[in-house]
Amino acid sequence: MGNSPTRFRHPHRASTRKEASIAAPKKSNGNFFDLFEAAAANNIGAARLLDKVCIDFSNASAAAKEIHELEHRGDEIAHGIYEALNKVFIPPLDREDIIDITKALDDVMDYIYEAADAMCVYNIKQPTPVAASLSKVIVSCTESVAAQLPKLRSRRAMKGIADGVIELHRLENEADLLLREGVMKLFHEPNDPVLVIAWSRIYETMEQVTDKCEDIADVLRGLTIKHA
Repeated sequence: MGNSPTRFRHPHRASTRKEASIAAPKKSNGNFFDLFEAAAANNIGAARLLDKVCIDFSNASAAAKEIHELEHRGDEIAHGIYEALNKVFIPPLDREDIIDITKALDDVMDYIYEAADAMCVYNIKQPTPVAASLSKVIVSCTESVAAQLPKLRSRRAMKGIADGVIELHRLENEADLLLREGVMKLFHEPNDPVLVIAWSRIYETMEQVTDKCEDIADVLRGLTIKHA
């Protein structure tokens, strides 16, 4: 016969070729580490401004306004993280950990601004030694957080987080003691009742900054365990 033999076509071969031409979804890790580090640096800037206010109260209103601007910047960074998390296919860390770190970083900034703003709202005339000590602990906490976050970029570097976590817990304990000392002085020494209320609230707000830094430390410790 002159006709060539009929070739057998596999029933799935055509669809397989078609599927092969479709590009696989692009896996992206986003830029979470860059954003974490930007938020941490932003927090350091706010903490240092708060520390300046507690040393020299003459420009407290201007400093509070500047911190407020940094707070807005922090909100933008947090929004960028959440937006990236919604779009990313495979994030570099568990989503819950990314959310917890982002929220704590944002809370650190919020409490720094709240403390600075409260000093202006309550018409404080001059900072107290306790406030000055707390502000220095806050600076140290924000700097320690900023030093640890870049270590999330690799598992090998994560091993170095443990010492930073211990330091953040130590600083938070120091802030607890300062808060107790400050409140005791307010209620045990003759003071204007209005100042007692004002400073006790300011001290508590400043101590909460260190609590939120400790929250970040707790997440970091969990990550070192997960990726050990």
